[in-house]
Amino acid sequence: MSNQQHSPDGLKKGDPAAALPEGYSSHEVDYESAPAWNGTDTSSADGAIDPDSGVKRGLKNRHLSMMALAGIIGPGLLVGAGGALNSGGPASLIIGFGVIGFIAFAIMQSLGELTTLYPGGGAFVSLAERFVDKSFSTAVGWNYFIIWAAVLANEYNVICSILVYWAPGVPLWGFFLIFWTVFLGFQLLGIEAFGEAEFWLALFKLLGLTAYFIFAIVYAAGGVGEEESALGFRYWNDPGAFNGNGFRGVAKVFIFCSTFYAGVESVAVAATETRNPGTAVPQAIRQVFWRIIFVYMGSAFFFGITCPANAQGLVGGGAKALQSPMTIAIQIAGWKGGVHLINAFILVTCISAINSSIYIGSRTILYMAQSGKAPRILGKVNKMGVPVLAIVLTNAVGAISMMNVSTGAAKAYSYIVNLSGVSTFLVWGSISFMHIRFRRAWATQKRDLNELPFKSMGYPFIAYFGLAANIFLALVQGWTTFSPFNAGDFVDAYILLPLFGVIYVVCRLIWREDKFKRSWEIDLDSGRRIDMDTKDATKHREGAKLSLWQKVWNWF
Repeated sequence: MSNQQHSPDGLKKGDPAAALPEGYSSHEVDYESAPAWNGTDTSSADGAIDPDSGVKRGLKNRHLSMMALAGIIGPGLLVGAGGALNSGGPASLIIGFGVIGFIAFAIMQSLGELTTLYPGGGAFVSLAERFVDKSFSTAVGWNYFIIWAAVLANEYNVICSILVYWAPGVPLWGFFLIFWTVFLGFQLLGIEAFGEAEFWLALFKLLGLTAYFIFAIVYAAGGVGEEESALGFRYWNDPGAFNGNGFRGVAKVFIFCSTFYAGVESVAVAATETRNPGTAVPQAIRQVFWRIIFVYMGSAFFFGITCPANAQGLVGGGAKALQSPMTIAIQIAGWKGGVHLINAFILVTCISAINSSIYIGSRTILYMAQSGKAPRILGKVNKMGVPVLAIVLTNAVGAISMMNVSTGAAKAYSYIVNLSGVSTFLVWGSISFMHIRFRRAWATQKRDLNELPFKSMGYPFIAYFGLAANIFLALVQGWTTFSPFNAGDFVDAYILLPLFGVIYVVCRLIWREDKFKRSWEIDLDSGRRIDMDTKDATKHREGAKLSLWQKVWNWF
């Protein structure tokens, strides 16, 4: 058992929250009189720099909230949904989005409980080391980096293909070099610029999807197009709800959907650079529910009723592969020039997706380097708190997209999506496992659950469900490659499963002193942090009167 001394509520002696009066939240500490958890005076200018990682705490609550609602959403959803629709039909799309959405919700509940309490550098990479061991953390970290390396390469491929569609005289690599330089320069501006850009880009994406959903309702009701009767659910009958592929089609859709959902957990990565994680993270976690309902389930439903699953161009159409279900629906409705409107919308979502992919990938490699899981040189930051070398490396990985110069965007996407999809299952399953380990340690060390600033819904069911579901999906996601057997697709679907184990075993051999942490050995105290903005943190003080609209807003 740890011999550290604790106050009655489980906090270390000397922590500012340990001296708080009863009923007073640790997020309501007066910064004029109390230091931060890590000994940094947050009332000073230096308090904006995280003392552990060196990054700057520049993200505001609204930045994190909008990232939770629409961050990362890009061509993966708007273009990739076409392949999923073709593989399984509109019913499979809804089933896939619904099942993976429920799993994503479970993962976010687990992650919210952990990240709100421990928002320090590393997100679930550092949490894996805290609750399991360093080798497990390394395997999780590199798998997570692989997700964003794959996503970044795909997004670069799509954004360049869009511009080649408009300007075929310019080579793909020419547009890539331009965008590569622009995105690198923007990332070096700092976290505030990233947060502000993501806020407005996410808002634009939500408005764009809303406009399409309104169009879909009017179109299905017969208000648009040359048809004599309303469209309704015609495409559910012809070519059919499952497009003639049955359960096999449903299984194929799952791997697509897991990639579409990848990124909902990114709020944990951004928590370290958030000014007020105690209030911003719980808000962001709650908003993920509305992201699942509006963005994913809404897209699945309206794509299915406005675009036939057997439409030409959904997959394998060369440059025209950029025709998402949205483009095809608009063209069928009679607006042939609509391809330019949707391509412009996809272009904007690409900008957001690339921006976010570089950010998440660079922070992941930064935190791994700082904890000895990657080359130490990548763990350096400049005076602005920007990890320059980690950003350069992550952005350089985007050059993988140039391997696709001779093919269309859809073919490259079909391979990259599988690689990142199985990594998503591995990382999500790891998060659930960390949550189980955390709760076991919390109980073993006789801590009070009321001390948690955010408690997940439905524990232990939600954590064990998340773990079991992700293990199951990781194992079965490539079963369609068995009959007929396709060696390339099989390797693509399963290569990361043994790789995860290989990384873990090799690390255990290198770090022989690295031991699996027992529940009574797990550190439950270090890494906590209070919010920087007193006025923002104290608005949740118990007993404070809130207006009706504030109560409604906080609930959402």
